[in-house]
Amino acid sequence: MKYKCLLFLIILCSSNSFAQVEAGKTGAWYMYFFNHQFKESQFGIQGDIQYRNWNLGGDLEQLLIRTGVTYTPKNSKVLLTLGYGNITTGEFGDGNATSVESRIYQEVLMPQQLGKRIYLTHRFRYEQRFVEDQDFRTRYRYNLFLNVPFNKSALEKGALYAALYNELFVNGQKDIGDGREVEFFDRNRTYLGLGYVLKEGMRFQLGWMNQKTDTVGKAQLQLSFHHKF
Repeated sequence: MKYKCLLFLIILCSSNSFAQVEAGKTGAWYMYFFNHQFKESQFGIQGDIQYRNWNLGGDLEQLLIRTGVTYTPKNSKVLLTLGYGNITTGEFGDGNATSVESRIYQEVLMPQQLGKRIYLTHRFRYEQRFVEDQDFRTRYRYNLFLNVPFNKSALEKGALYAALYNELFVNGQKDIGDGREVEFFDRNRTYLGLGYVLKEGMRFQLGWMNQKTDTVGKAQLQLSFHHKF
């Protein structure tokens, strides 16, 4: 019963967050996530490719390509990552202007299970950002993921599940060069979706995400494929 109450409260908070989204076009993010552990090794690789649009398609918001080397300490489920990302950002509307960012990041992923059906993952990420026409920047991120299967007790083949997350972004400094400043609070993302496990190592998710900054709130449709091989 307590797990049902927890799920209800999270969905309620997410719904309140969605209601704050500014009127405008809904964006869409199409994403592929991959993860691979080398045989008889504590090392592996992970990453993602994301094609983000200001609308449902055709108006580029960002093209993000990211990958990293992972390490799992012995007798632990913690996953450590050192990675690099390349991000091309487009302007809103009819213009074709873009800017480029190179990003180095370090990440800690910590899975946790509550009871038989609630799967939590804590992700801590520290980024070093080299953004075109800006000074060197850093950013801290924390994401809490929650997956709850409906028809099975585990995230196994055939499982239909609720997928939720909330991620907070905090800038490491305000000054970004040429007299320009940003706030320490960068953004917050709240997501509610539905997932399906096609088979071991393959999951699909479809969901709705609200991204909120100090000045902008925008709704995003998200379609993702999660691949562990």
